[in-house]
Amino acid sequence: MAPGLADPSRWRDLRRRSLTAFVLAPVVLVCLWWGGIAWEVLVGVVAVGLGYEWVQLCNRAEGQGSALDPQKGGARRPFETLHLSSAGPGLLPRRVQGGARPFLLPLGILYVAPAVIALLWLRAKPAGVIDMLLVLLIVWATDIGAYLAGRWFGGPKLAPSISPGKTWSGAVGGVVGAGLVSAGMIAWLGHAIGGTMVILLFLLFCLLLSVVAQAGDLMESALKRKFGVKDSGWLIPGHGGLFDRLDGVLAAAPAGAALALALGRGVVGSG
Repeated sequence: MAPGLADPSRWRDLRRRSLTAFVLAPVVLVCLWWGGIAWEVLVGVVAVGLGYEWVQLCNRAEGQGSALDPQKGGARRPFETLHLSSAGPGLLPRRVQGGARPFLLPLGILYVAPAVIALLWLRAKPAGVIDMLLVLLIVWATDIGAYLAGRWFGGPKLAPSISPGKTWSGAVGGVVGAGLVSAGMIAWLGHAIGGTMVILLFLLFCLLLSVVAQAGDLMESALKRKFGVKDSGWLIPGHGGLFDRLDGVLAAAPAGAALALALGRGVVGSG
């Protein structure tokens, strides 16, 4: 019997994760379709949220407590420590302005900025709505496939020292999910993608993008272990924080933008 049938507790978070996805996915897709200021505002809000979470993680690393962990001296309410600095650095937790490890904060910029730039640049291209939709669907399909296969089949751990919950079956399921999405995109946009060889290269790219997204997931897990937290934040029910939900996008978006830049066109069609 598959472990997923033998142990129903493996699925205890499925309902909450599904409800969260049903609420957030339409918002993202509407902003993506609308483009312009709607997409820019969405990406900007996400960037601010990621910055806030990173600052809290830096506080945790310095042993000062954090809004992410009220048990260790952090604020009881997530925004209790926020203030507008008269010196002008913006909306940051007060303790960071007192001297959080200076090398950690720039690392957060290096982690987040490439994805933010890629998300804005890809959508701004003439065929940007399709390119950006492809990246998001590949990441989402990878997450869903990995979750379902990992919970259903279980098996050997993928990287137990980094993320004990991830399995090889989940990794394969994620790639299969991405493959199904890419096949659907080929059926929908086959003539716009190109000839047979281009379509094969497109399929290969989609599968590689799935691997990149999973690598981003593992990297975020390694960072959380380094910071000593289970979740990066609290903003998204069933997922934790923004980093927990967007780890794949943070890795896949720059990869998609790099391909589009190398091709001198969109990932799909001209652009």
